[in-house]
Amino acid sequence: MSASPSLHTGQASFSSALIKPDHPTPEDVIGPKPEKKAQKRFGVYRNNVIVSLTEAMMASFPTIAALVGEDYFRAMARVYITNHPPRTAILSRYGDQFASFLDGFEPVQAFPYMGDVARIEFAWQEAYHAADQSPLDPTSLQQIPPDRLAELTFTLHPACRLLASPYPAYSIWAAHKQDAPQETMASLPQEAEASLITRPQWDVMAIKLPAGGFAFLNALGEGLTLGQAAAVALEAAPAFDFARNLGGLLETGALAGLHLPSIDVKDQREPKPYQDNSANQHHES
Repeated sequence: MSASPSLHTGQASFSSALIKPDHPTPEDVIGPKPEKKAQKRFGVYRNNVIVSLTEAMMASFPTIAALVGEDYFRAMARVYITNHPPRTAILSRYGDQFASFLDGFEPVQAFPYMGDVARIEFAWQEAYHAADQSPLDPTSLQQIPPDRLAELTFTLHPACRLLASPYPAYSIWAAHKQDAPQETMASLPQEAEASLITRPQWDVMAIKLPAGGFAFLNALGEGLTLGQAAAVALEAAPAFDFARNLGGLLETGALAGLHLPSIDVKDQREPKPYQDNSANQHHES
């Protein structure tokens, strides 16, 4: 039986009032005395919701919090929460629009890299919770006739995330995994960077891609053959090093399978059981 329109309306009013402090307590929320609204109780519940969502964002975007300071981050998160209510009950997925929010948030426009740093952090979160799958065994390439290597297409690992930024976003993010991040940031060259985030087993890893790496992996992800992807990467970056880039993808486990007409190759090793290391997830990269 479907819910009545009045129920949907009441739920919408209740959820909207929860995250918008300027909204009045919904009419149907009453206290011990039916003739009076439970304004104080609703206020406590509203505050608990905002605090819970803010804490979830603090856990997902620790680098952004470090860049702006905890108090400023909490104030900024409240603005985000007010305009972007949760669309799922899974808190780890909350904040998927935060990077775009930062791109247009006027108070941080002097730091245009912030949105891309947030994209790396959310990609890290997605990779951590992605489906388990054994990465491609590099020795699988030995099964392919050398004259047909260029015809190969690849399947990317479910945890694979690829990001490009006109700013040194990866280096800024990586600096905050070390001591004295401000000193590191002061010496960073202001140049574009591309990064790969993946989780071949249970530890998330993030790397800065070499020249042409973004174009190469992106082309493979779109289904181009190895030869076509190499040509795209070489056109995008004349310094593209084919062996270094392919070797890096195999080493990081970004590839899960390969295909050649009449030949399908996947890693047949049994995947190791997943281990929950959420308590340390923001200290590993």
